This record gives sequence, C-alpha cells and structure tokens, in this order.
Amino acid sequence: MASRINGAKATLATDSTLMFWCPGCDEAHGVRVNGPNPWTWNGSLESPTLSPSVLVRGGHYLPGHSRTCWCTYDWEGREPSFQCKQCHSFVRDGKIEFLSDCSHGLAGQTVELPEWK
Repeated sequence: MASRINGAKATLATDSTLMFWCPGCDEAHGVRVNGPNPWTWNGSLESPTLSPSVLVRGGHYLPGHSRTCWCTYDWEGREPSFQCKQCHSFVRDGKIEFLSDCSHGLAGQTVELPEWK
C-alpha cells in the first residue's frame, strides 16, 4: 500500500520507501526514508528532494561481478531479457539530475520527474 496524491512525482510505500519513476531506466527506483540508514527527504511528494545521491546497479555493474554476464550471452538473435545498468542521480526539487556515470541515454542531463502513476 502506498500514499498517493494527484500531481505527485513520488509515492511513499508503507515500508517507508519513497518511490519515483526514472525516465532513464524506464522503471521505478526507491529509497528508504525512515528506519536504519535512511535517505534525507524533504517530505514532498510533488517536488521531492533526496540526499545523498541514488545509485541503482544491475548485472556487471555490481561491485565484485566476475562471471560472464547476461548482457554478453548469445541470445541467438533474440532480444536479451535482462539489461545491465547503472543509474546514478540526485533528486532535487522534483527534478532528477543524472550523473555522467549512468549507462542510459539521459546521462549528464537534468529532467523533471514524471508524475507517479
């Protein structure tokens, strides 16, 4: 269950995870804003600010990954079902500032967070 507000760019899940939609990864990202080691959050769902930065990694971007990765697997002409990624950003005043180490096309850009659906 989550808290929803019309026009909100984020939602707060019952486990104290603040969720927002990442247009670079085309998926939701979330951080804990209460409990052990929480992110600092300004309390706004319409114009959220989080600190510190948000880092989401998968596949060979994970620290210590040493095996052959799914992104290099021979899919025999089919699209892979798994995408390796790194998304590193700051969320400030309802905008997402993508850092240059992101693996997607919005690296280095700042865009409005989309409305949470």
